[in-house]
Amino acid sequence: VQLQASGGGLVQAGGSLRLSCAASGRTFSNYAMGWFRQAPGKEREFVAAISPGGGSAYYTDSVKGRFTIFRDNAKNMVYLQMNSLKPEDTAVYYCAAERGGTMYSGNLPPRGYWGQGTQVTVSS
Repeated sequence: VQLQASGGGLVQAGGSLRLSCAASGRTFSNYAMGWFRQAPGKEREFVAAISPGGGSAYYTDSVKGRFTIFRDNAKNMVYLQMNSLKPEDTAVYYCAAERGGTMYSGNLPPRGYWGQGTQVTVSS
């Protein structure tokens, strides 16, 4: 699976951004999809994941109620709608795909596929 993330940018605290991830190469609807982020000097961390059919979504506690992950299997796309952004959300955001459910528990997928990352910067 090839993944291409986009939609990052600079936004003021309290603002919104929508990240997009386009997938190609395999049957998209067979894969769980996730978003991770990595801030400077920190490890990559889980943000959100969604099941192959889109019926189940999972979030890290710090983004619950502010971020929404959703997917469009007809377009091979997954999105992350980010509202009420905070400076601590500043990071490079990566989309990921896997056949299993490792991401549902917040873990990096051991045999997953990754996009190239898109920078999100939230100013205070």
